Amino acid sequence: MELTRDKPDDAEALKRRIRSQWDEAAAGWDRQEASIGRWLGSATAAMIDLAGIAPGASVLDLAAGSGAQTVEIATRVGASDRVVATDLSPASVEIAARRLSGLAMDGVSAMVADIEALPFDAASFDAVTCRLGLMFLPRPAVGISEMRRVLRPGGRAASVVFSRPDRNPCITTLMRVATAQAGVAAPDPARPGGLLSLGAPGLLARLYREAGFSRVHEICVSAPFHMPSARAYVDVIRDAAAPVVAILSRLPQDRRAAAYDEIERELEIFRTGDGWEGPNELLIVWGEA
Repeated sequence: MELTRDKPDDAEALKRRIRSQWDEAAAGWDRQEASIGRWLGSATAAMIDLAGIAPGASVLDLAAGSGAQTVEIATRVGASDRVVATDLSPASVEIAARRLSGLAMDGVSAMVADIEALPFDAASFDAVTCRLGLMFLPRPAVGISEMRRVLRPGGRAASVVFSRPDRNPCITTLMRVATAQAGVAAPDPARPGGLLSLGAPGLLARLYREAGFSRVHEICVSAPFHMPSARAYVDVIRDAAAPVVAILSRLPQDRRAAAYDEIERELEIFRTGDGWEGPNELLIVWGEA
């Protein structure tokens, strides 16, 4: 069943499922932060730049997960009255709050919040960022409108999502094998809430414009995942990739192990002379309020 803004019950069910999945994966994402940070480092820096984040800015970081990118934002901002990390997952927010407390900076905080119903007044922030979060929304148009609402005039929002399926073969392999092993239908990549749901060229930029953003731009960024081996990559996935872990968690332990072994075998095609390099492509979209 497709999820649309006309089916709020379906939307809330998806949010509950996403929240539960990321609560389960939060500790693993935190454990794998070094590998994830290397993978997303360039895209994160570009997102921060394109959001126009400058010293003293007030910034809202959505779907912040364990808060590693929020640390980068807070470091860029320096002294500020407000840098807020939010996530739908309470477990992720707890980890982010601990990480941010280590900065000993006033005005930096973490809280649970739904992107589709942000608990902030209009025109509250100079910049809004969202790294790999908007594609999980059941109603991304609603979430992007909320981002626009909380921005001050002239403020910017910048978001990172996965691009189209053929440019992300690691993700398509993970989902194909996981769903086949679990005996469930493979999801439509364009269905709201999926990893690749906002990857169609121009789709996210159009949603930005429809939400009232101006000067909207979109760029593609190559983001290969470098690891010593396919096994090392799969170890990251089984620890931190909530959508895949959730699908395979319903299997007995032996079948779950066999599924991860099959994923590893299929991903061996990306072995290089000195390790393993899994192709990924990201889209970065930004616009001005």
